[in-house]
Order: sequence, then C-alpha cells, then structure tokens
Amino acid sequence: MILVDGDVALRPIKVRDQRVWREVNRRNRDWLRPWEATVPPPAPGGPVAQRPTYRQMVRHLRSEANAGRMLPFAIEYQGRLVGQLTVAGITWGSMCSGHVGYWVDQAVAGRGVMPTAVALAVDHCFQVVGLHRIEVCIRPENGPSRRVVEKLGFREEGLRPRYLHIDGAWRDHLIYALTAEETPDGLLRRWHRSRQQRPAGAQGPQDPRGPQGPDQATE
Repeated sequence: MILVDGDVALRPIKVRDQRVWREVNRRNRDWLRPWEATVPPPAPGGPVAQRPTYRQMVRHLRSEANAGRMLPFAIEYQGRLVGQLTVAGITWGSMCSGHVGYWVDQAVAGRGVMPTAVALAVDHCFQVVGLHRIEVCIRPENGPSRRVVEKLGFREEGLRPRYLHIDGAWRDHLIYALTAEETPDGLLRRWHRSRQQRPAGAQGPQDPRGPQGPDQATE
C-alpha cells in the first residue's frame, strides 16, 4: 500500500530502509532530541527497558500492523526517505480510534511534507480503514508541530499532564483530534484549499518531530 500526493508518499517501512533511516536520523539528532521519546528509569526491582534496534523496531511494527493495531509508514519526498509516520494505538469496537506520531528530516522542513503526510494518513484511516477518530499528542513547547495540526484543522482538546517520557522526563502533552464527520471531503482536500488561500511566502517552519512512542529505534 502506497499513499501519494505530488512529491510526498507514504509506504510501509522496511528492514532494507535501515541504512538510509539511520543516516537521516543521525544527521537530525540534535534537531529531534528535544521531542524524542525516551525510556523511563525502571521501577525498583523491575526490568531495565532498552530502546529497540532498528530491526527490532521494524519487526514490532509489522507484528502490530498484522494484528490491526498499527499502520507504520516511511515518508518519502521526491523518492527519498525523509521521515516516519505511524498510526498507533488503533482501537476498534465502540471507539474506532488511533493516534498519529511522526518525525521528518530538517532538510525538507517548510515544504509542506509533514502536513501532506498527516493528511494522507488521516484520509486513509477514515475512508479506507474505517476509523472514526484520530488524535495527535504534542508537547506545548513544540510550536512548529502544533502549527502542522492547526493548519489541518485539528481541534485542541486539552492537556494531559506528564503524558509521555520525552527527552529524559515525563512531559505534558496537548491533545489534538479530528473525527470523520469533520472531514467529509477529506483532509487532503482541506489542506490543498488552505495552501491555495495562503499568501505567498506565508509557509512557516514545519515540525521536526511529532509524538513518538517507545518503538523509536536506536541506531
């Protein structure tokens, strides 16, 4: 499955992406670190958790995808891997929801890559997968990432104190959400309309990283 809009594409992340993924991630290390999920200290007497290797991460993502709980994508721009987007925590039954996390290469920030990728993923979740609600959880300090979801029309719903372990500590996160009823014509169409209406030169910096869960790999 490949989702495409212009120069931006989402495709399944693969083991053979390891070399390029590592190069992009390493080159952006300082830029991404303030927003990167970390492993909290173990409880007294509890096991010591470690971040997975790249191969372990991909195997886990595939297993969760096969179980219907996750949609893991590599983000491509002009045919080159530039980041990662994952729809995780997919829940069915009376909820039918999931949450989106992502990161993108600083070298392509400001080109509309991340909003386009999020819009592609959300439309797929609503129109094909059958989810009803999508959340994005973002640290209040991450202004560029908040601007991405605000551009797309996500609603801010409130604050979750000490929600995720990020950059070495438990951090508050703002909750943004959309439901299928709010995007009857598709989120990608909304994004394209907003870009056409924006004055020339008004494109701001994009987010280096949205929320990432504990599956983010080591190098």
